[in-house]
Amino acid sequence: MAVDIKKLFNEELPAQLTKNAEDAKTIGAKYQMNVTGEGEWFIDVSSSGPSCTPGKGEADCTITIAADDFQKLIENPQQNGMQLFFQQKLKVEGNTGLALKLQKLFGYK
Repeated sequence: MAVDIKKLFNEELPAQLTKNAEDAKTIGAKYQMNVTGEGEWFIDVSSSGPSCTPGKGEADCTITIAADDFQKLIENPQQNGMQLFFQQKLKVEGNTGLALKLQKLFGYK
């Protein structure tokens, strides 16, 4: 099932971060998510967060990915994440270790 990317970052993820605020802060990072064709979001899950807002910010880890590839990533983060990374369809700048913590971020319900 396809994910509505804008709804995910503008509504669902901010609500999940509010609901799981203390746990989210344990990730301890700031992310810049750039989904080509959909938008850019700044996600703060550090001690000053949690928040997810449209636009750009000073990030520890920047992820750039096409919308089609983001769908694959959401469907199966572990398998498809590595595959997309090695195919250079998932670009990570900054602290690459933090990219592995994204699975926790998108796992909140």
